[in-house]
Amino acid sequence: EDFLTLIFKAMMKDTLNSSHPVSSAVQSSEQIEEMFDSLSYIKGASLLLMLKHYLTKDVFQAGIEVYLHNHNYGTAQSDDLWDSMNEITNGTLDVKKMMKTWIVHKGFPLVTVVRKGKIISVQQDKFLYRVEPENWTSDASYLWHIPLTYITNRCNFTHCINAHLLDQKSGM
Repeated sequence: EDFLTLIFKAMMKDTLNSSHPVSSAVQSSEQIEEMFDSLSYIKGASLLLMLKHYLTKDVFQAGIEVYLHNHNYGTAQSDDLWDSMNEITNGTLDVKKMMKTWIVHKGFPLVTVVRKGKIISVQQDKFLYRVEPENWTSDASYLWHIPLTYITNRCNFTHCINAHLLDQKSGM
């Protein structure tokens, strides 16, 4: 419950146009300090949980083990973690490409799902809780690679989870 409270606080901060990406280039030590706030840590943890759920626990764990083995006693960048995950997925999913959309964009997407008979369509847009006119910028170029999981009436809740990666503005 405490973690959910932290997530919702971070999401509220991330909905503001004055938010910042989890990862960005820095020019000074002051910028580094600004980056390491609750938003970066909580959003980062949420993104790792999202990735773990999408890849499955075993695949995610194997990727973490590869990452730790490859970079023990050394330095690493975020791309190194995504590269380790790519090693485990054997090219079936470009984890780096997917996760870059989450760490370089501020905010998060609003996914709208519409059902017409047996056809399901989904669409993503950047979610803003409140637009601050002095900080407003157009977010038309924002596109996330959103891992969606779902079940159908042919499945029970424990054995049949389907997955789809929404990597376009809309899809079916």
